[in-house]
Amino acid sequence: MGRARYRLSPPGEGVQPAVRQTHCEWRYFHLNTNHYLKIYHYPGENPMNKKLLSLAVAAAITAPAAALADATLYGKIHMTVDWFNIKGAWDTEEGDTTEYKGWALNKGKSGKGVGRANRLGVKGSEDLGGGLKAIYQIEFGLALANEKDHKIANGDESGLEMRDSYVGVKGDFGTVFVGRHDTPLNISTLPLEMFDDTMADYLDTLGFDDIMADNTIAYISPDWGGFQLIAATIPGSASTVDGVRNYKSDSLAEGYSLAATYGNGPWYFSAAYEVLTEQLSEGKTTVNKAKEQHKAGEITATAFEAIKDANANTADYKKYRIGLGVRDLNGFYLSAIYEKQKAVGFMEKKLVGGKTKDNNVSIWQGQIGYAFGNNMIKGMYGKNKPKDGDDTKAWAVGFDHNFSKRTKAYVLYTKVDADKKGTKEGDWKGFSLGVIHNF
Repeated sequence: MGRARYRLSPPGEGVQPAVRQTHCEWRYFHLNTNHYLKIYHYPGENPMNKKLLSLAVAAAITAPAAALADATLYGKIHMTVDWFNIKGAWDTEEGDTTEYKGWALNKGKSGKGVGRANRLGVKGSEDLGGGLKAIYQIEFGLALANEKDHKIANGDESGLEMRDSYVGVKGDFGTVFVGRHDTPLNISTLPLEMFDDTMADYLDTLGFDDIMADNTIAYISPDWGGFQLIAATIPGSASTVDGVRNYKSDSLAEGYSLAATYGNGPWYFSAAYEVLTEQLSEGKTTVNKAKEQHKAGEITATAFEAIKDANANTADYKKYRIGLGVRDLNGFYLSAIYEKQKAVGFMEKKLVGGKTKDNNVSIWQGQIGYAFGNNMIKGMYGKNKPKDGDDTKAWAVGFDHNFSKRTKAYVLYTKVDADKKGTKEGDWKGFSLGVIHNF
């Protein structure tokens, strides 16, 4: 199969490719006084690749020199070879069993844990004068294996996902930006997570709830001696968590998130609070639609009241999170995170053993690590305690080796016990061997 190569080269380097190829063609494109773009083309290359490459070159050539100087191309490549032993059951909706025992790359579609968060992005800034800067970022998520379905070869269908992408202004007052972004609660404990984006990530093993909101208006304060405030609102946009349109989801703050963090040397502390209002729920959407149907004469008052009563348990979904940690204190890392979730799934009450209880969940996790040379050994243990008594316990151990500041390899083992009485459904364990390169 043919292929093309390209790289950004300083002037005066010459026109020979870095590795001499006998039958390759190359062209130089002048970008600015500091750089040229050198393109290598090999016979047999897909014509579509040439068209896409031409578009990229045209965009680069027409871009202002100042924009090129301030723009940074960055990314992350994270690949893992995983083995799972997942205890499952028959899923009527899917028409298949959820059980799986075997191998996968990047967890695959049937594996457990979070995705590997592979990404490619462009970010930059422009000096506006008066101490102000315009900032921007566009970031795409990449599926580098069959992580989205069960087709063994579907590189043309895996597609891109939007990740943190925004535009804003930065100054002495702090930073304000608008776009898609992790919420402050999500951000608040990232410095404490030693298993981030792996099989043992605290999101899927224990149920901590992080959001990357599509609609975000956010503010990050300056660093006041290690202390920072982060706040964000989530405009409704007639949207819901389930993707059903709700015309009453119309507030500028249909969801909001607040966090305070403090970092000083090895010490770190965070506290966060987040609310998603009931208008973002499917239950409230159903009631709102029924109300309009009643007004239009499509359903009776009795039917409307029945729908209201069926969804009377709907409430705002609230989360509280506290994090505390020590980072690199003579090589030692230690963290503890606690989260309280209230009205999980927008349901205020839950029937447990014939009794009505608050539908709340408490989650905690502790992590410990020790770094020596280019290596780190680490471990975690945590528990998810819902009101129904079916606790979930999880633990993991891992070993990291840093080849450089940008490249590391790791190995880890994790086990999750769903503790459902009379069954092992939901229990799983796994082994992961991974490589991460940041650029």
